[in-house]
Amino acid sequence: MMIKLYLALSFLCHSTPFQITIYNQENFQGKRMEFTSSCPSVSESFHNVPSLKVECGVWTGYEHTSFCGQQFILERREYPRWCLMSFQPICSAVKICDDYPSLQAMGSFNNEVGSMKIQCGVWVCYQYPGYRDYQYILECDHHGGDYKHWREWGSHAQTSQIQSIRHIQQ
Repeated sequence: MMIKLYLALSFLCHSTPFQITIYNQENFQGKRMEFTSSCPSVSESFHNVPSLKVECGVWTGYEHTSFCGQQFILERREYPRWCLMSFQPICSAVKICDDYPSLQAMGSFNNEVGSMKIQCGVWVCYQYPGYRDYQYILECDHHGGDYKHWREWGSHAQTSQIQSIRHIQQ
């Protein structure tokens, strides 16, 4: 039997999981605006977006307004010559089927977890690697297994920081 746990991970940058800065001229010149959420049309402020910097998170950029037209994946870096009319953040999800003493060792995300979907069983999440410090016990039978915000992990939840996780064998 495969046990599945989905973690909706937020790649936090200071206090926000997503941040993009757009400029009204190439090479990061001219007027600039920062966004932490979707923008269905830059035409309210700019004619288009000739350059941008993805500060945090992964975004989808679109050649037309209202998230239409050709799509572009925008990862954390600078884009000195570009053209797009709308953009939105992409939420990441990771499927976990085994114990992990260090989630960071799995790959390209940090220690912040925004939400979880427990599909089967009981899991214990720990604040630090090596199954240390604060423990959050999450069950598929509680909240229907859907923990939409880290504050739902328990009344003692003080942080969204999770660095290790293990399945409880029943």
